Amino acid sequence: MRSVFGQQFDMPDGYLNTASIGMPPVAVAEAVVEAVRGWRSGSGRPGDFDEPVALARAAFAQLVGVGVERVAVGSSASALIGLVAASLPDGCRVLVAMDEFTSVTFPFAAQAGRGVTVTEVELAELPAKAAEADLVAVSVVQSADGALVDLAALRAATAGTGTRVLLDATQAVGWLPLSLSWADAVVAAGYKWLLCPRGVAWLAVSEELRRSMVPHAANWYAGEDRWASIYGLPLRLAADARQLDTSPAWFCHVGAAAALPWLASLDLDQVRAHCVGLANQLRAGLGGEPSNSAIAVVDRAGAAERLTEAGLSVSTRRGAARLAFYLYNTEVDVKRALEALA
Repeated sequence: MRSVFGQQFDMPDGYLNTASIGMPPVAVAEAVVEAVRGWRSGSGRPGDFDEPVALARAAFAQLVGVGVERVAVGSSASALIGLVAASLPDGCRVLVAMDEFTSVTFPFAAQAGRGVTVTEVELAELPAKAAEADLVAVSVVQSADGALVDLAALRAATAGTGTRVLLDATQAVGWLPLSLSWADAVVAAGYKWLLCPRGVAWLAVSEELRRSMVPHAANWYAGEDRWASIYGLPLRLAADARQLDTSPAWFCHVGAAAALPWLASLDLDQVRAHCVGLANQLRAGLGGEPSNSAIAVVDRAGAAERLTEAGLSVSTRRGAARLAFYLYNTEVDVKRALEALA
């Protein structure tokens, strides 16, 4: 059992795979278990889940630096990005980073039949090329290797232009302090650094972009008064980003309501320093240069196999071992990884 940042974590040494799936605090897991017990015993009621959804929505807004009225809930990042992609005008030009995670690129590539084109450039070149596109879609932190996009340069390059910006913050929110109100859309899935059960995601969208979007998944939960608009026409959706909501996976939001407000209460500069500091200890131990990411990759033959054999949990991306350091990791994890790779 580890006690960090005011929470208990029931986990072993050597878990370095948050970039794939986050480990929940005990309190988060217990909240979900209690909700499942209510379901099992027949004591749960649909309206009971409105408060957890609202709590998590507000905390996500705080974590990415936007007003809560801009935030819609969904089940996956790709589905929410798909709403943006499906609402693009015919013939739009979309710019993405080379080898970007496909949940960011595929929703736009799937619009090719309407003349939407998707162009890949190197991540470092993205800000310089941004003004040539109608929309830039990029992860704040790249899934494969942890590289960070230059947000300041991207913001400067698109300010005052017609270029819209969609940011996938899935690999960033939770460990990286973010202030993204300037972006047209910010999306994130909750099951990695936000320590939620899989099945919850959020989309923060600007008012201007929201007005141009079609709520293709319109449903009862997106109603202005959801409990008074569950039958019959006319269409009566919420006036803000809630009109893009999909009906929530209840137990996932119970976990999110326990995890996100806690994460939003932390000093994220301190969290970033902790996570990046551990990643840089690993890099230094391997003779590498420091970086600004909590994700480190080891591109050596057999690295992932050696780490796994030593009892560490890591992942493999593009042939390299990927190690993710989060608030529950310690120098013990770094030491074990270096010993396995020695």
